[in-house]
Amino acid sequence: MDSVDLEVLKSAVQWTRAGFFVTLGTVVRTWGSAPRPVGSMLAIREDGHMVGSVSGGCVEDDLIARIREGDWPQDRPQVTRYGVTAEEAHRFGLPCGGTLQLVLEPVRETSRIAELLDTIGKFRLVVRELDMKTGAVRMAPGHHTPSVEFDGERLITSHGPRHRLVVIGAGQLSKYVASMACALDYHVIVCDPRSEYADEWQVPGTELSREMPDDLLVRLQLDSHSAVLTLTHDPKLDDMALLEALKSPAFYIGAIGSRVNNARRRERLSLFDLSTTEIERLHGPVGMHLGARTPAEIAVAILAEMTAIKNGIAVTQTFAVRSADDADDADDDAHHDDAPAAQCHSA
Repeated sequence: MDSVDLEVLKSAVQWTRAGFFVTLGTVVRTWGSAPRPVGSMLAIREDGHMVGSVSGGCVEDDLIARIREGDWPQDRPQVTRYGVTAEEAHRFGLPCGGTLQLVLEPVRETSRIAELLDTIGKFRLVVRELDMKTGAVRMAPGHHTPSVEFDGERLITSHGPRHRLVVIGAGQLSKYVASMACALDYHVIVCDPRSEYADEWQVPGTELSREMPDDLLVRLQLDSHSAVLTLTHDPKLDDMALLEALKSPAFYIGAIGSRVNNARRRERLSLFDLSTTEIERLHGPVGMHLGARTPAEIAVAILAEMTAIKNGIAVTQTFAVRSADDADDADDDAHHDDAPAAQCHSA
């Protein structure tokens, strides 16, 4: 889930335990040009302190004023709307025609938010169901569903890592990729059976596996919310992962290396039980064409392409033009983690 939403939930728990009255607001419906999407959250405590946003600043001042005046749900959740009329939209600074509906929930121990955070911290998906009539909360193991469902009687929200990224190789580039992916709220799993690399892995918030890559991917049962990056430059490891990943529903599969190396990789993969269509799913050379040179820049290029595809933005596989000498140089440099890779252009 979004890191901002995690901060909202953590603040709600901390403030409640400190003795403050806290209200949790969740956007459950929008109409027109609403400034924040469904699922956006904020926490407001009784003195007006707030974390998060439901409108990008448009209605937060009114919410703060209401809680200070005591006009706030005390026992059970309530529903409120902003921007229902043109006059209200103008008053609250909403875009023309924008309307949003919020569920305002008083936070108590029975809200089970601490339990929710504990489950999320274990990289598990969880569904939280709020009964609008009683304020009772039920939680169950999660699955990849819409983040918010609201029918007026129940508010159902899905929490936890919405996407996971499996990185093959624990080298220098992988450290930048993993750190940035964590910031983008991926559950990052780094796989490297080589002790000289795995022993030096120290990126907080990631999971390290020393399994063989194909064994790990079989165990993980990749789904459409999974991405795989092979970054070792070692065909024995990268190809093993790709043979499993390309047959899976993973939404993104990328491989580091030059155009020449990736052409050779595709030739090797064609010798196994992979169809042409499956091999064409491979993004290699990996990443958008950003002129990236350093490991950090290459990581940005990789995650930019991955983000575009996750969000349904078309990315063409038209590679940057290089001379034959450049391709040979890139092929030689591809044995190093900080080597620049040929990257593709976004459409």
